[in-house]
Amino acid sequence: MKVVIVGGVAGGATAAARLRRLDEAAQIVVFERSGFVSYANCGLPYFVGGVIEDESELTLQTPESFRRRFNVDVRVHHEVTAIDPKAKTVTVRNLETGETFAQSYDKLVLSPGAKPISLGLSEPLPERVFTLRTVEDTLRIHNFVQQNHPKSVVLAGGGYIGLELAENLMRQGVQVTIVQRDDQLLLPLDADMAAYVHAYVRRHGVRLFLGHAVTGVQAGTDQVKVDLKNAPSLSADMAVLAVGVVPDTALAAQAGLALGAQGSIVVDAHMRTSDPDIYAVGDAVQVQNGVTGNPARIPLAGPANRQGRIAADNICGIGSSYRGSFGSSILQVFDMTVASTGLNARAAKAAGIDFDRVYLAPMDHASYYPGGQVMSIKVLFEKGTYRLLGAQIVGFSGVDKRIDVFATAMQAGMTAPQLKDLDLAYAPPYASAKDPVNLVGYLADNIATGKLQQFFWEEADTLPRDGSVTLLDVRTPGEYARGHIAGFRNIELDTLREHLGELPAGKPVYVHCQSGLRSYVACRILAQHGFICYNLSGGYRQYAAATAEREAAASAMPCGKEI
Repeated sequence: MKVVIVGGVAGGATAAARLRRLDEAAQIVVFERSGFVSYANCGLPYFVGGVIEDESELTLQTPESFRRRFNVDVRVHHEVTAIDPKAKTVTVRNLETGETFAQSYDKLVLSPGAKPISLGLSEPLPERVFTLRTVEDTLRIHNFVQQNHPKSVVLAGGGYIGLELAENLMRQGVQVTIVQRDDQLLLPLDADMAAYVHAYVRRHGVRLFLGHAVTGVQAGTDQVKVDLKNAPSLSADMAVLAVGVVPDTALAAQAGLALGAQGSIVVDAHMRTSDPDIYAVGDAVQVQNGVTGNPARIPLAGPANRQGRIAADNICGIGSSYRGSFGSSILQVFDMTVASTGLNARAAKAAGIDFDRVYLAPMDHASYYPGGQVMSIKVLFEKGTYRLLGAQIVGFSGVDKRIDVFATAMQAGMTAPQLKDLDLAYAPPYASAKDPVNLVGYLADNIATGKLQQFFWEEADTLPRDGSVTLLDVRTPGEYARGHIAGFRNIELDTLREHLGELPAGKPVYVHCQSGLRSYVACRILAQHGFICYNLSGGYRQYAAATAEREAAASAMPCGKEI
């Protein structure tokens, strides 16, 4: 059996290695148009910042090591330019010599990945304009920074790559401005969770221009000018385009393969395309969203590697199936950790799912043990069924393990209240006896059993101030003095019972504290004295973060000056 693989990164490299482990006699040929195979895309920004010092650490395998260990014929600088499904051949161009030749196959695996959106700029890009997708891109940025010592950069795009590169360029002394078309960074998050990230990166000196689309880049000898829609241009020493990627599916389209979401390649659960002898994996394929079951494109490294393995299994007669992508992801931004899995609120609404949510702000470990830090958690679940839909966490230590628990529970079909029963590891340096994941379960269970009724930060300013409802802040007087929601009366929780007679009977009470715990206790007191009580989910902390970002966004207009 002869298997040709187009693309030698992530899914393609995994498919090649798995094929060899399953079939020692197969002839396996990998064509990769760049000069590197099996490299760590996610590590590329850290070479620019000097965190990864050795260039060789970016590549997990070389063509030579792949050949020695797996007996796979890996050819870099070879671009597949056409597929003939009837003849079962691919046309290949050697980019070093210009030679073109045909290669036959029994089975073909497409792993072309995705390509950066270049805003209409032709290749090669101007000297001071960059994208970041390949090792060559990384070396180009690294060499430019080391040789030219730029003072400023405009990063077009506020996704994972943009933020990772922002941090690493700041390490090299470059002033960073991020321009993002949307009103927030990191679209897997909801805006009320992204607000914590915005505040944190601003504190580290990153300038944010949110809600502004980049329309073009003009490169000069000494600077570049980044043009914005309906706003003045920005000038800087360099520009990096990280506005997103599109699936690289020109080959698939030319071969007549079925295409789906955003032009991605349609595959079945076995990673087989509309041609039974052609498989496709990685960032270029359409997958099933694991929560909704709808077609989606979720370009992440973990799914690409699993897909490569599954394609190889099926080529060798093992009936492996891909269960869908849940979009689990994590990012380090300076010292902050940002993670998400499943659906956010926008995606749940788009899918027509009637959902509820909880916010909480627990410590990452036992509060009495030194060094604890607060993490902000938002969890979505379906109303009625309490099926877990997604989770978002912004914090520092311990974010990674909690998001993985949420991802595992969601994929296992657990409901939100069932999280309270998870038996999770506890020791003071690592967690509390009631882990943050358990706390989500307790909150959901209280909602399910009628012990907790919630209202949310975006409703707080719209509640009537005419006396028809009672607005109550049960934090300490000192907390109240440092900032409060207008119209909320301050009665500290520990004195609430003494003031019950002052609260108008028969009127709903809306209560908040700093994070939602003390106000829940207040609601339980009030409910047992005949009041209908609503607790602000996430407390004043969530309200302050979201409303502060709203005000910051309104004032952050580009001034048109050099940066």
